[in-house]
Amino acid sequence: MNKPTEKKIEENQEKKEKTAEKPNNQGVSQKAKIEKSSEKKFKNSGQSRKPSGNRNQEKEGSEFIEQVISINRITKVTKGGKKLSFSALVVVGDTKGRVGYSLSKAREVAIAIRKAMGVAKKNMIEVSLKGTTITHEIIGQCSGSRVLLKPASEGTGVIASGPVRAVCDGAGIHNILTKCHRSNNPINVVKATIDGLSRLKPAKV
Repeated sequence: MNKPTEKKIEENQEKKEKTAEKPNNQGVSQKAKIEKSSEKKFKNSGQSRKPSGNRNQEKEGSEFIEQVISINRITKVTKGGKKLSFSALVVVGDTKGRVGYSLSKAREVAIAIRKAMGVAKKNMIEVSLKGTTITHEIIGQCSGSRVLLKPASEGTGVIASGPVRAVCDGAGIHNILTKCHRSNNPINVVKATIDGLSRLKPAKV
């Protein structure tokens, strides 16, 4: 009497194992069919795969020169305590006569830099160039800062301090003489430089 009961138990176990294996095999076979159909469609179309939109955006973004000039920590004292934030001064240019700057604030440094770069790209100005230098001498001013911008001959290079050099590199100026007077605050120096470049007159033909 024990033998038939053992056979029944073994048969039931085999049936359970087969039923458990069936859905897995079906799932694998369905995946294989889907992959084969997608491969056939791709081959029949005869078109190469195009890069995604994110890669195109990266290529477009790489055309700009982005320079972080200064990062300052800001502490705001409130009734509930101190609130920390950061400000980032960024200069962006395409080296083809267009340059912009922005001063943005955020709770984190990376967010402040990203925010400033986005704003700077939207607020770019066009600079009148004569070859690799500016068209004429001019003095830019903002608050207590004065920046003298003077055209230079080929091979002179960019004779400028950090903030002024960043603006000149972004605008595509390779030969220029500059001098900062009075205040050396980076924010005012950048604003004064942009002010001077924006008031340049185009070269006479």
